[in-house]
Amino acid sequence: MKILLIDVYHYNKGGAETVCFNTGKMLEDNGHEVIYFTLKWNKNLPSKFEKYFPESKETRKGLFRQVINLRNYFYYPDAAKKLEQLILNEKPDIAHIHLMWGQISPSIFPILKKYHIPIIFTVHDYRMVCPAYSFKDGKGRICEACTGKHFYRCFTHKCTKGSYFLSIFMAAEMYFRNKYFNPNNYIDGLLYVSDFARKKHEQYMPTFKNKPNIVLHNFSTSIADSGRYVSDKYFLFLGRLSEEKGIITLMNAMKENPKSRLKIVGSGPLEDKLKEYKKQNKLNNIEFLGYKSGEELTNLKKQAYFVIVPSEWYENNPMAIIESYAEGVPAIGSRIGGIPEIIEEGKTGYTFTPHNYKELAALIKNASNLTKDEYLTMSNNTIEFALKDMSKESYYNKLMPFYKHIIDIYK
Repeated sequence: MKILLIDVYHYNKGGAETVCFNTGKMLEDNGHEVIYFTLKWNKNLPSKFEKYFPESKETRKGLFRQVINLRNYFYYPDAAKKLEQLILNEKPDIAHIHLMWGQISPSIFPILKKYHIPIIFTVHDYRMVCPAYSFKDGKGRICEACTGKHFYRCFTHKCTKGSYFLSIFMAAEMYFRNKYFNPNNYIDGLLYVSDFARKKHEQYMPTFKNKPNIVLHNFSTSIADSGRYVSDKYFLFLGRLSEEKGIITLMNAMKENPKSRLKIVGSGPLEDKLKEYKKQNKLNNIEFLGYKSGEELTNLKKQAYFVIVPSEWYENNPMAIIESYAEGVPAIGSRIGGIPEIIEEGKTGYTFTPHNYKELAALIKNASNLTKDEYLTMSNNTIEFALKDMSKESYYNKLMPFYKHIIDIYK
């Protein structure tokens, strides 16, 4: 089978790209041909298809680049043109989209339909039902005021980075898209990475209930043979340093556990604020390590005692937990979004109420006091969970029948 994978970036910018590239490698390893379509970016990895990649807002030149960037947010004609050239030359059997809104734009939908290519869409965030993609308002609170149609409330609540301008821009794109390029009219199959996301999309876009869909948690490319015990106990946070990730809640919980250590890996807009907060509160048991990749990142994950995901938004299916389970590392996560679907309470980790640092602090204390045998049992449970739910073999065995089902329906 020849599969066209579509994403905004051709480098590992975030979780969606990790999933996209992992899927591509898995498909190639099983004898399929994979074609990539993304935008051009300075950090892009080499690709034999890069001649088809349209310019991004980063690489675009010229006097009117900002005007073109604004136009392309709604409709990007060159993306449609480049994709058509790629399709004519490569003739894919199916298109699998990961990210596209606000960058590649829905301009590609009519092209895929013109050449009778069925479309599967992986739902990594909530951008099809929430203009700000995260169900959070300008004050960082959970917000579902738009109810899937009243998108002007994104503006009144300043949901996009607390900015009226950005919020009305995002709301306008939603109105434009739903009128002229409604996803329900183009997408043939939906791949949700959590059952929570499926329910939330069907709640605010009821027509999706009639679409063929599958819930597949993200997968890890390799899984350890068995659990392990670590004597050097440190807790680990992996991810973007931004408001919705709940890092202040985590730091306050560590304040209650001065003998426990936390390593924070990642960068983002809150980095300076978080470092100042650490200094003001004399949190010497917290270490900021910055952005890490490659072997250094792998070792940090392998050697961690627990990974902590204290998210305060509808986290979908965090790769931090999946990649940690694959190394035998249990997880502590907030009870929100898709996180509870992948933490078996007391078996592979623990969950707590979002924002509740006292509850999190108690779990950290409890985890720190596990006996060696108790911890080893939990570590082995994470491996067992990963093998059953998060291996590339189980993912492939579910993905391929879904591909074939969508192609058969389309024909």
